[in-house]
Amino acid sequence: MSFVVRPRRVRVIAGIAAVVLLSAFTVAGLLMLREYTGAYFRLSDQVAMIGIGLFLAAGALWFTRPRVRADAEGVEVRNMLGSRRFAWSDIEQVSFPDGSPWARLELPHDEYVPLVAIQAMDGEHAITAMRELRRVRREAVGERSVG
Repeated sequence: MSFVVRPRRVRVIAGIAAVVLLSAFTVAGLLMLREYTGAYFRLSDQVAMIGIGLFLAAGALWFTRPRVRADAEGVEVRNMLGSRRFAWSDIEQVSFPDGSPWARLELPHDEYVPLVAIQAMDGEHAITAMRELRRVRREAVGERSVG
């Protein structure tokens, strides 16, 4: 009983953006003239332009990082900046509030953790992911209370 979900639409958009950025900066770097046009461009300028493209492409791909992994013991949430693991006993509810861009884990004391991997713009994929996550939670919590 294990479950892993990642966003779909954002991954496609980020992949396309990364390719476009890298391509554009590579072409710009290669087309920089080495003769005087009001400024001298050297090989280092061309390499720097391609490097900027690589840096921006990596930034776009950073949006593909979110993931939720659930099993009988709990949930591992990997968002943009970090990863944390929560035991099912620490989670009060798994919710997807109306108008929210993504789902969240409701914790004690009115705290919550966003599940960026389950995004509203993924439509049916998000609905299926929420059903599966809730099923894993029910089975895990049910097993603990019985055993």
